[in-house]
Amino acid sequence: MWTHYDVMDNLLIQIRGRKRVVLFSPKDALNMYLLGDKSQVVDVDNPDLSRFPNFVKAKRYEGILEPGDILFIPAMWFHNTIALNFNVAINVFWKHLDSKLYNSKDIYGNKDLVPAVQALEFVDRAVKRLDELPAEYRDFYARRLINEIQNRVLNHTAE
Repeated sequence: MWTHYDVMDNLLIQIRGRKRVVLFSPKDALNMYLLGDKSQVVDVDNPDLSRFPNFVKAKRYEGILEPGDILFIPAMWFHNTIALNFNVAINVFWKHLDSKLYNSKDIYGNKDLVPAVQALEFVDRAVKRLDELPAEYRDFYARRLINEIQNRVLNHTAE
């Protein structure tokens, strides 16, 4: 399975067989090479470091699920599962935030939260506007935009 995150908390319940689970903290998002909600790093055991050099900076948490094991996977945690043999597992997802933040058609926690989708759309529009500038100006204002986001959002996040 590809490495991805869900926006809802979930329980992974192992019914039969064994499964390896690899988890990464949401704080490692910048090292995960995201394309939407999925990491572009297909093989977490043998990543292509020429394409994904910062992936090695992501701290991995790994374990094996046996029949009867239940793993709590918090929202936004990246996870990758690999079946070690024939297995059956069940995921149970639930909303823990105000329901208006979730996409009303998302029952599996796969779609980003509504305000996040809107913010990402805004970034897309901002990048298109920056593309109208000469290269040196585009670079300067892109760095300024990144600085604004870091100062207003990232620095206010609890560690």
